[in-house]
Amino acid sequence: MDYYAAIDVSLEQSSVCVVDSSGKIVRETKVASEPEALLQHFAGLGLPIVRVGLEAGPLSQWLREGLVDAGLEVVLLENAACEGGTVGDDREDGPQGCSRDRAVAAHGLVPSRACQVCGRPGGAGAAGRLLDVELSIRGILRGYGLKVGEVSRGRFEARIRELIEGHDMLVMVISAMLQARAALWNEFTRLHRAMLKIARADPVCRRLMSAPGVGALVALTYRSAVDDPERFAKSRTVGAYFGLTPKKYQSGETDIDGGITRVGDAMVRTALYEAAHIMLPRASRFSALKRWAMDVAKRRGMKRAKVALARKLATVLHRMWVDASVFLWSKEIVTA
Repeated sequence: MDYYAAIDVSLEQSSVCVVDSSGKIVRETKVASEPEALLQHFAGLGLPIVRVGLEAGPLSQWLREGLVDAGLEVVLLENAACEGGTVGDDREDGPQGCSRDRAVAAHGLVPSRACQVCGRPGGAGAAGRLLDVELSIRGILRGYGLKVGEVSRGRFEARIRELIEGHDMLVMVISAMLQARAALWNEFTRLHRAMLKIARADPVCRRLMSAPGVGALVALTYRSAVDDPERFAKSRTVGAYFGLTPKKYQSGETDIDGGITRVGDAMVRTALYEAAHIMLPRASRFSALKRWAMDVAKRRGMKRAKVALARKLATVLHRMWVDASVFLWSKEIVTA
């Protein structure tokens, strides 16, 4: 029988849990947060450890290198591996409880290495850096009373050079920033073209892109993070896995809901929120999903409606993937 282990890392001592192939707990204990101590613990068990799930954190890279060098397969797990995506104070939500959930996650909730290494789209990082430079340029010019206004990306540089003409100091400073922007723009367009090519060649991405607000970036980001839809027994748990469910403090008679947990993959969470942001105010074609979100907006406000729509979209995309179907606009299909 195969066995799976998980390590909930702390500075001095880490909680270690081992489960078998059926998810049954075999051993729980605390071990010093040192690679040698962990290896000695696993060797003393005398069990064939197939995979180790390691909590992502400051010590994770050091511990992972020590375990991998010894021949163990190690995967890094976000806190989203603690199923449910809520935060509480009971023992089940403490270090030992979370290490048990990570052990189960190491068994069945880990994306393939191919998706971890190759599936993460790089255009989002380039777009973020490009936006940072553009905002910096706008901020500098604003200090001189020069307002850029609304301008397309293609005309951005021409507009800036028009504004700084005759300002020698600004020409020197801003010209260097425009050169950096041009390099980032070239990188972004190159990566964007490659991303579109990958998305169009992938049948799953094409299917996901049939949903409103879901473009190549959102589809690729979601596809690479989920990897295998069978990892999730229920579609509605995908939102919790990506940190889009409310926090919950529950102890005794106290039961308080807070903001979203923000656990798991921040890139997927951002992509889903951007898709919701596009769908609500911009998508011209109406759907039952958009109508549902507009009803939420009337009751709770637009910002909360976008978060709720992002969570709902994570569920809908998973269902489309499992059912091998495209997005259908009728209320009956979306509800199903």
